[in-house]
Amino acid sequence: MRRLIVLLILALVVPAAEAAARQRLHAFTAAIDGLAGEFRQSVYGPQDEVIEESGGAVSLKAPRQFRWEYRAPYPSLIVADGDHVWIYEPDMQQVTVRRQGLEEQDSPLAVLLDPDELDRQFRVEEAGVSDGLEWLALTPRKPDEAPFARARLGFDAGGLARMELVDALGQRTVMTFSGWRRNPRFPADAFVFTPPEGVDVVGEVGLSAEVIPLAE
Repeated sequence: MRRLIVLLILALVVPAAEAAARQRLHAFTAAIDGLAGEFRQSVYGPQDEVIEESGGAVSLKAPRQFRWEYRAPYPSLIVADGDHVWIYEPDMQQVTVRRQGLEEQDSPLAVLLDPDELDRQFRVEEAGVSDGLEWLALTPRKPDEAPFARARLGFDAGGLARMELVDALGQRTVMTFSGWRRNPRFPADAFVFTPPEGVDVVGEVGLSAEVIPLAE
């Protein structure tokens, strides 16, 4: 479930324009090459029942590195180092790795660092003010290729505050962000992933898919 949600999030892009929510976006993203913050995630079913709740931290650095860390209730980690995406699930003792592609480059993580690059995949409308936020409504230009039906981004004075995605089956994912830090000083290994000893590494390590059991 978490992997699907992250892939849905990574598929989003936001175009640049000059209106209220877009102005919030531009003000937030001006003169930055890195961001870090906290998030809370809630997944709702078609009847608006809560399916899953979780939380953690997100970091991103231009041009295409990010770290998405779930801390509760079950830890997991997704790291994009610029070449590969690593997904570590401690409860399964498994790491999945694949080549980093356009779905990560053209993402809301990327849009926070370079919004002017990403105005091609969505029709975007100003969606007014609700819950104290300025909203953008997004509709995929190629709905048959998109993993979601629609999305909304909500901005306040601190930047991106909420992200909502709805898939074709009516499942809704809500991400609430807080504590954004602009241009933080990241540790040297923030966007480097080394598989722990004793876990299986599954996926595209080189040019072909492999399964590599690491020695204890």
